[in-house]
Amino acid sequence: MAAPTGPTVRRMQLGAELERLRTQSGLTMDQVVEGLPVSSSQYYKVSRGTSAFRKQEHLVLVLERLGVTDKDDVDFLVDIHRDSLNRGWWSTYSRNMPSGMAFYVGLEDGARAIRGWQPTVVYGLLQTENYARALFSTAKPVDETKTEYIVRGVEVRMQRKEILTRENPLELRVILAEAALRNVVGNADVMREQYEEIIRLSELDNVTVQILPQGHGTYRCSYDFALMEFGDGLPTVVQMDMIDGGSNITDKDTEIWQFSRRFDALRDGALPVAETPKFLHQLAREI
Repeated sequence: MAAPTGPTVRRMQLGAELERLRTQSGLTMDQVVEGLPVSSSQYYKVSRGTSAFRKQEHLVLVLERLGVTDKDDVDFLVDIHRDSLNRGWWSTYSRNMPSGMAFYVGLEDGARAIRGWQPTVVYGLLQTENYARALFSTAKPVDETKTEYIVRGVEVRMQRKEILTRENPLELRVILAEAALRNVVGNADVMREQYEEIIRLSELDNVTVQILPQGHGTYRCSYDFALMEFGDGLPTVVQMDMIDGGSNITDKDTEIWQFSRRFDALRDGALPVAETPKFLHQLAREI
């Protein structure tokens, strides 16, 4: 299933190619930028996919230093750079987002597949508007945020959900702890609506939801995480929520292997996919 390539993923593609070319050339980062209007720190950020060159000419100069002079190759990378400068839909909300969240949303928007675990609340891409609003409202007095925080937060969360139903939808596999479904957000009506929404979304071919019951004596991870896959030779990344609401994101092989093992263990301990609707209907009767 093809995935879209938004500006964040385009930056990742360009950064990965620059690093491949740099390694091939045998140059250090300092040697690449020596005498160029590009600092080592800026080049590092571009190579990591978290930033872009300020000018197209800077990229061309770097490519020359790396030995790339073929017009077709240069034009191809310049096109990727140009795409990376586009503003994603989430940029409008960036000032209302916690640190690192805008970058995460950009990655999410361009991902091919996501595997996620949530032990305490319903996974973001599965939330209803009422559930999300109640969740933000509960946090508002504690975090001392303005009403705009709630409105913008809900808008972003609902727009993020569109990746599940667009032309090339995200492949989503989520494991929810039973506690995430029993922790009441809002009231009983909000929770019943939320259960129905999970059932509805899980009927999509690209969405799989499993539940890990409290009574299962199996492996559990105490914090949430999401493994994001992009294809096209790009590395898988793992995202973890931070205590301040921001995101910690890494593509280190050791971290990816570790979290992949954790997800597999959680999946193996969860109920079969076919039992998810039955479990949620039972919760709706009990709440």
